[in-house]
Amino acid sequence: MTRYFNEHGQPIGAPLPDWRGARNPGHTGMAGQYCRVEPLNADRHAADLFAAFRQDQADAIWTYVPYGPFETPEGLHAWVQTASGVDAQPYFAVINGGSGKAEGIASFMRIQPAHGVIEVGGITFAPPLQRTRAATEAMYLMMARVFNDLSYRRYEWKCDALNAPSCRAAERFGFTYDGLFRQAIVYKGRNRDTAWYSVLDGEWPMLEAAYQTWLDPANFGAQGQQKQSLGTLIAAARRTG
Repeated sequence: MTRYFNEHGQPIGAPLPDWRGARNPGHTGMAGQYCRVEPLNADRHAADLFAAFRQDQADAIWTYVPYGPFETPEGLHAWVQTASGVDAQPYFAVINGGSGKAEGIASFMRIQPAHGVIEVGGITFAPPLQRTRAATEAMYLMMARVFNDLSYRRYEWKCDALNAPSCRAAERFGFTYDGLFRQAIVYKGRNRDTAWYSVLDGEWPMLEAAYQTWLDPANFGAQGQQKQSLGTLIAAARRTG
């Protein structure tokens, strides 16, 4: 229940007298222990991305994104060239620190600095990057940029509601399910009901601490196995926070 009412006795949202808006993310890269997140560039990244993506011989990674699959290096190079440098949706290549190669892409999109709302999307990780510390750290670096550097209030994740792995990933990364938008878009000639998830700025300090604990090398055994899962750390932080 709201505690705020206007002069007509109507309930209204909490005032934000100090709100001045967020900043555009631009194309600045990010670096961590296990990966780098670099502005997407066709000449630097397209060849490595094509080689990594082709390791999914069934092309299943392209089912739930509006582009792809790419049958030739030239086709992917052309798409990367078109996607690169677009301020409205800055794309990034995820460089796996283990291989030194670009093995995935992600972007900021639906950027609304006046409202402090931004979305992470266009996420396509090749098999060598999936379920790695580098993949998780890439998501952490982008979230940290949004909240720590750019002052956003809300960070969104949206996906096809039938994309169970993406829904699970959103929950693992600490996003909260907000609801279902039925018949939200048409892509690849079919309907998409869109599942919405979000992280709010007030939740970020707790999530940041959980990510940092998970990413700490001390959280991994000699064979690389995790000692505490990110989901367990986030759940514990929510209980105590």
